[in-house]
Amino acid sequence: MPASTTTAPVVLTANALLLDMDGTIVNSDAVVERCWRDWAVSHGLDPQEALKVVHGRQGYATMAVLLPERPMELNHAENAVMLARETADTDGVVPVGGATEFMAAIEGLPHALVTSADAALATARMTAADLPMPAVRVTAESVAASKPDPEGFLKGAAALGVDPADCIVFEDSAAGIAAGRAAGMRVIGIGPRAAAHTPTTHAPDLTSVQVTATQDGSIRVTVTPGG
Repeated sequence: MPASTTTAPVVLTANALLLDMDGTIVNSDAVVERCWRDWAVSHGLDPQEALKVVHGRQGYATMAVLLPERPMELNHAENAVMLARETADTDGVVPVGGATEFMAAIEGLPHALVTSADAALATARMTAADLPMPAVRVTAESVAASKPDPEGFLKGAAALGVDPADCIVFEDSAAGIAAGRAAGMRVIGIGPRAAAHTPTTHAPDLTSVQVTATQDGSIRVTVTPGG
């Protein structure tokens, strides 16, 4: 289903919400771009082209896309170095617009963090953005395959005891949106990267998303779509 191009509110209901982190609730673009520009230059790659594929994937998977002939063990080794650098660098890490209010609204409702970051990086960025860490989370250590594989979202749904079809994913990247759709879930695209990748609907940021609990125990999500 293509992203909505109208400004009329879109209302979806679900039993659980699955949240990506980077670009969705935490704006970490500054540090991501600093680190990956340096990595690309050090490998003789065009930084602008590299940045087109880094969002949403685990680092080793990004490296595999950019350097397809390279042994995967080298990607894993360099990803460990990259994760350490990204975890130490929180300069410019801030909440996405509306994220603070959004996280307060979903407190007590079934939700999980599903991120390509490892646990240390997720903790560092959520702390830097002053956002509460969800009790249920699926991080890089939890999965065998990176987004766009649906494994992370399916594990998030299973951890919450909710059928995938009854989950709504919040995502910003092409890889993340593809993963949510492959998991059989509806996807709300957040931010400028999301609109081009066929989410169920799209919002410029989380100020355009309202979440309420219904009397039957489900979750109502109202989205004012963006371009």
